[in-house]
Order: sequence, then C-alpha cells, then structure tokens
Amino acid sequence: MDEMEYRQLQALALPDTPGVYVFRGAKKQMLYIGKATSLRDRVRSYFANDLLHTRGKHIVDMVTLAETVTFTTTDSVLEALILEAAMIKEHQPYYNTKEKDNKSFNYVVITNETFPRVLTIRERVMLSGTGSTAEYRFVFGPFPQGSDLQEALRIVRKIFPFRDRCTPGQGKPCFDCQIGLCPGVCVGAISEEEYAERIKHISLFFQGKKGAVIKRLEQAMHRAAKELEFERAGEFKKMVFGLRHIKDVSLLSADVRDASRRSSAHRAKAHRIEAYDIAHISGKYTVGVMVVVEDGLPKKSAYRKFKIKIDPDRSDDTLHLEEVLSRRFAHAEWPRPDLLVIDGGVAQKRRAQKVLSALELTIPVVSVVKDERHKPRAIMGDKEIAESYKHGILIGNAESHRFAVAYHRQLREKLPK
Repeated sequence: MDEMEYRQLQALALPDTPGVYVFRGAKKQMLYIGKATSLRDRVRSYFANDLLHTRGKHIVDMVTLAETVTFTTTDSVLEALILEAAMIKEHQPYYNTKEKDNKSFNYVVITNETFPRVLTIRERVMLSGTGSTAEYRFVFGPFPQGSDLQEALRIVRKIFPFRDRCTPGQGKPCFDCQIGLCPGVCVGAISEEEYAERIKHISLFFQGKKGAVIKRLEQAMHRAAKELEFERAGEFKKMVFGLRHIKDVSLLSADVRDASRRSSAHRAKAHRIEAYDIAHISGKYTVGVMVVVEDGLPKKSAYRKFKIKIDPDRSDDTLHLEEVLSRRFAHAEWPRPDLLVIDGGVAQKRRAQKVLSALELTIPVVSVVKDERHKPRAIMGDKEIAESYKHGILIGNAESHRFAVAYHRQLREKLPK
C-alpha cells in the first residue's frame, strides 16, 4: 500500500467501535464483508505487511482490487456478528465465498414445531438432507466463525430464554429451565402464544431489527402494566434492558482469539520482530541496540550494536533512535522485519514511523511504555497486533533493554579512567 493509499484510508475516519465493514471495487461492488470489534483497527490490519501469511493470497488480491471501504457501526459486537451474516447472505460477495476454502459455515435455525427449538447447524448438514429445510421455520446465517456464533447464542439466550432440547410438557423441569435459560416449556410455564411471541423476538433480532424488538417489548410491557400484571411487565422490562445493554465481553475475547489463530497460521514463515533501545547516563556514552525475536524466541546471532555518532553526549533519545533506525535500514542485506518494537512513548513511536515513512517502508510499529519501576505498563499501537504478538513484543523489549545496558557498560569500562 503506497503513501497515497494510506492517506485515503486515514480520510475514511474509521471509528474505534464495533460494526461491519465492506471492501468495494471500482464499480462500488461488494468484494468482501467482515465484522469488527474496532472498525478502525480491523480495517487497518488489512494493510499490514504480513497479510499474505495471516489471511492468504485471495484476501491480498481482494485488498489490491478494493477502491474504498464503507462501514456501518453497531451498538455491540453481537449485533455486528448478526449484521455481517445477514449481509453475506443477501449479497454473497465473491471473496467471502472464496474464503470458505471447503469449510462449512454455521447457521442458526428455528425449528418448525409448536414450541420451536433454536439450534445451530452446519451447512453441510442442511445440504446433506439429514436436516431438511422443511423442518425449519427460520434460517439465519451464514456465520463464518462457529465459536463466535456459540458465544452469540449464549448471550441471546440470557435475554430471551428458549427451548433447545427438552420435551414440551414432560412434567419435570430440564436443566436449562432450572438455570433460567429455558422458559419452562417442559413444565407448561409458558403458553404456546407467549412462546410464539418469544420466537418472533429472536427472529427479528437475528434479522438485525433490534429496534423493532424493543418497540414490541415496550408495547407488551405497557399492556401488562395496564392489566396489573406487574411480574410480566417486569420480565419485558428486563428484556429491553438486556437488549440496550448487551454484555458481549465473551465475544470481544472471541475476536481476539480469532486474531491470534490467524496470526499463528503463518508460523511456517518465521515472524521477525525487531526491538530497539537507547542507553546512556545523563546523555553520556550513548549507544543503541537492535535485538531480534523470531516466532517468539530471541535470535541472538541477529543482535546488533550501534555506537551513536550524532551528538552522542546529547540527551535526546528520539534523535538517537532515528540514527539507529536509519543505519539499520541502510543494510538491505538484513532480513526485513514484520514488526518494530520501540522502548518509549508517543514521541519515540512517532519518530520511528517518520523514519519508515521517509524510507517508504510499510512496517507496523508498537512502543512499550514503562512504569516508575521500569516494568511494562502498556503497548501502544495497533490493538490487534499488540494482542497477537504480545509475547514476542515483551521478550524483544526486555532483551533490547538488557543488551543496551550491557553494551553501554562494556563501552564505559573501555574508556580511560
């Protein structure tokens, strides 16, 4: 991605919120649809230099063809997941279909029964004939990630308890009924009409119509209150609250796990992290170092030392970092890194990015911020990269500090007393 394309991406002003993004071609056609915990971070991740190894050639081809990105924000990751599935089903973008690679997508189905069950099912099961479409009243999907779908259904079930296994009228409460996840179909605690309305709420929600569901629930709540059925009114109120305050922390975690799985897909090619540090005492005898971490392990044979030449007695870490990076990238024979790790804060990170920009290099940069005891406090930079490579980042940062201090000490000891 060249500098002009970076500016175009910045101009999109992607928000740091959940939602669905669409890569579009020259004729505005949909090439690829995806969901995101953070629209800004997810879309930027498509322009990282390791995309080929984390997502594959077909996604690299898609990004190359894309002319722009459009997006829709959602109130939660759960709603982004549902909207993504609905849009993929409606538009069938080429690169979503191609990404399947013979894997079977997942669907949510609502069975065609008096007291319908809400289940998840694999596409291959539906296509094999063992799950006839006549058995289903509603089918929602496809959902690309099965783990995400399972987490989503758990969240939905906490808001709208439903039947999945028990037998209506069996007389004994099922386990799910005892923990509040089944509305009591098994013991006759809910009528056919009431349960049908529950299924309507669930189906509307999986169509991405949360507003319509809330409106129906509020109407039912007011009717129940008017008829002095305060317990039922309270149940409807609880559902409305649940929809307006969806707790999808589990889906946030699932999104991070998915990013980690994608990053691990390219381990056949060593992932190279280069970490940098500057060492001095009150600006004296300044040195810089580079250490290398490949696939989470230090590669000491690739460590490099830099004796500062520009104002070595000046206390200016950012200036000296710029010198180290400029000298490092003058060595075209050294393997190109996939990620740079800088010790410091915003100023150091920006200086490193400035050097890369001047050299027309597209390499992600993160910086490790320390607390007063010089312990890592935070990793600044792309959140997905920081989470996916946290282990290697922290190892590189610790090694660069140790190596810089050792080199600085070695240099001081050689100087005349």
